[in-house]
Amino acid sequence: MIYTSRHITTFTYHPAVRESVMEVRMQPRSDGQQQCLTFQLDVAPAANIFQYRDFLGNTVHHFDIAGNHNQVKVTAESTVEIEPAPIPLPADSGDWATLDREVETGVHDGDHWEMLLPSHFAKPSSRLEALALRLRCERRDTPLQLLTELNAAIYDSFHYVKNSTKVDSPIDDALETQQGVCQDFAHIMIALVRPLRVPCRYVSGYMFHRADADGTGDETGTRPATRKDRSFEGASHAWVEALMPNLGWIAFDPTNNLIGADRHIRVAVGRDYADVPPTRGVHKGGAHSELSVAVTVSPSDAPPPEQISPAVVIQSRPTLQRPTRFDQEQQQQQ
Repeated sequence: MIYTSRHITTFTYHPAVRESVMEVRMQPRSDGQQQCLTFQLDVAPAANIFQYRDFLGNTVHHFDIAGNHNQVKVTAESTVEIEPAPIPLPADSGDWATLDREVETGVHDGDHWEMLLPSHFAKPSSRLEALALRLRCERRDTPLQLLTELNAAIYDSFHYVKNSTKVDSPIDDALETQQGVCQDFAHIMIALVRPLRVPCRYVSGYMFHRADADGTGDETGTRPATRKDRSFEGASHAWVEALMPNLGWIAFDPTNNLIGADRHIRVAVGRDYADVPPTRGVHKGGAHSELSVAVTVSPSDAPPPEQISPAVVIQSRPTLQRPTRFDQEQQQQQ
C-alpha cells in the first residue's frame, strides 16, 4: 500500500522574535516493510535546510531563520510504500530462552542494549509496579503471547482523552487518572516490558484511519471487529516495537489494540519520546507563542487531502528576553 502524508506545523509569535533555530524529525524511515519514496520539506520564511542522521538512524533536518519574524511554518510531505506483514502467530515465535539468545548475539539489527534500560519517560515508579502486578507482567507463556495480552490490557485499562496530558508528562500522570494519549500508552508499555529483558523502542509517526474503522474491523484480523481506532485523526501518532524471538521487531499499538503496522507510517524510533520530537528548537526574544499542527494521511490513489484546520493548538506564556527553549518545542503525540 502507498500512502501520502502532509504534516504542517506553524509557530506564531507576538511580538516578533529575532531568530529561530530548529531541528525536525519528519522524514519517514526506509527500512523493513517500509520505503520512503518521496519527501519534501518546506520552511517559511525561507531558510537553508541541512540534514544528518542521528545515532538511531533517523533523518534530522535543521535550519536557522535570522531576522525578525512573527511566524515559522514547516510543511513536510511524503509518499511511503508499506508492504503488509503477516500477522505474527504464537507458533511462529520463540520462547524466552530464544529471546535471550537473540538479544545476546544481536541477531536482529545488532545492539539492543539501549532499548532494555530505563529512559527519561519510560522508567519505573510505584504506580507502574502496581500496574505490572495487576497485569501479571512477568516472564510467562511466550514473549509474543505476553505482549499481545499487555497490548490489549493497556487498551482496556486506560481511556483515550485528547489533551489530558502534556508533552512532558511523566507516565504517573496517566497511571493516576487512568487516561492519556498514545504517547502515554506507548511509554507505559515500554516501561512494563523492558524490566523483563524485552528490547522495546518508541516509534513516532502517522496512522491512516480507515473509513470503516467504526466497529466493522479489518480484513487482516489485527483489530477486533468490536473496536475502533481511538487515536486522533489529524495528529501524529506513537506506538512501540518490541523484539520478538524468531520474528524480529514487531509493532504493538496499545492505543488502538493493534499488532502489526500496515496502516502506520514510521518516522523515527528512539528510547522514548525525548529522542524523537517532531520539532525542537530555540528562539531569541520574549513573545507569546502559539503552536498549531495539522496532519493528513491518505492512500496515494485517493484525491489529494484538503487543507484542514490545525488539530493541535498550544499556547505559551511570554518568554524572557534571552535565547530559550520553545515552551511548545515538542509536539505532543496524539
